[in-house]
Amino acid sequence: MARPLTRAAAAAAGALTAAAGALATTTAFAVGIGRAGSAASAVVERRRNRVHHRGPYRATARAEELHRSLTVVDLHVDSLLWGRDLLRRAGYGHVDVPRLVDGGVALVGLAASTKVPRRVNLERNDDTTDDVTLLALALRWPRVTWSSLLARALHLADRLRSMAAASDGRLTLIESRRDLDAYLARRSIDPAITAAFLSIEGAHALDDDLDNLQTLARAGYRMLSPTHFFDTPFAGSAHGVVQGGLTDLGRELLSRVESSGMVLDVSHASSATIDDVLSLASRPVVASHTGVRAAVPGIRNLPDDQVRGIAATGGLVGIGFWPVACGGRDAASIARSVSAAIELAGVEHVGLGSDFDGAVPTPFDATGMPLVTEALLAEGLSDDDIAAVMGRNAVRVLAAALPA
Repeated sequence: MARPLTRAAAAAAGALTAAAGALATTTAFAVGIGRAGSAASAVVERRRNRVHHRGPYRATARAEELHRSLTVVDLHVDSLLWGRDLLRRAGYGHVDVPRLVDGGVALVGLAASTKVPRRVNLERNDDTTDDVTLLALALRWPRVTWSSLLARALHLADRLRSMAAASDGRLTLIESRRDLDAYLARRSIDPAITAAFLSIEGAHALDDDLDNLQTLARAGYRMLSPTHFFDTPFAGSAHGVVQGGLTDLGRELLSRVESSGMVLDVSHASSATIDDVLSLASRPVVASHTGVRAAVPGIRNLPDDQVRGIAATGGLVGIGFWPVACGGRDAASIARSVSAAIELAGVEHVGLGSDFDGAVPTPFDATGMPLVTEALLAEGLSDDDIAAVMGRNAVRVLAAALPA
């Protein structure tokens, strides 16, 4: 078995490298267990989940003091998909539990991407190819994941749940308001812990069956986007072929998401889909990881009217850390995009969505999060406004949506 596994792992690494290399925005592919699969994943991570500036990262004493008083929330992180044990510190990639604790991060949204087209790009993708199937076969995911996207999402949720159970309290999975309240109370006493909630990138993970939404909810998923890199039966993607709006099935999906204790995420959605969602939503809408065109033009970033529309729902725009989103390679670029979003939406509707470990380069890994606080101070934000952007807004939106 060793020789075929080595070839498969090499093929998986090659496919992952090629696909990731085509991106200027988030994507990540889940990798399973086994020495060859882990090695292939590590090779690709070292190439794709890079940092522009090596640590250790040091903020000013003023920024560090403020940062350690904050509840920092990152709405979108792809680390779960790379197959690493997140309880252990890695020398590559962006996120694991030790680095989250070092960076003072209280809560992250860990995303699951269940299907990604080969040669994926920002402009136009269809759903006829899928590199995640190759990885599921080569890297020894459970057999059911070879053909079921729903099973892939459940597999990734199981991995997080297992890590949380083995963490001795260092990592908490947040599934309810009670979980969130209890965790935040515990963290106020012991800051050397962190937590995560689960999100889905693309409703294709439902395997075209709306009833599977409850299956994902029972598995712990609390945020869902109708599309990722291709159009789905529910909605158009910003990177799809048709790039249309919500379908009838998508409208029903929105209704069910809003009643199921989940947050709808319009990241990667087409402009028409976002407009449809904003016209129909009765609960806060989130763009978990994005940029704003007021600061950085581009298809991946939100125009002014949609930034304002998300704010009007009571929702949140999460500013990304990669250059396509924030326009630069340092914390100051992130802060400038935050300021532009605040100008449009108001400070209560802006947050952070780094896209750490999303096959994109970022200025720093999770240990550098105090640099964002420092950059926001330099941008002229007050301590209270910084507290809102760095996490208080995200806690508010999540607490309102989570089941009791």
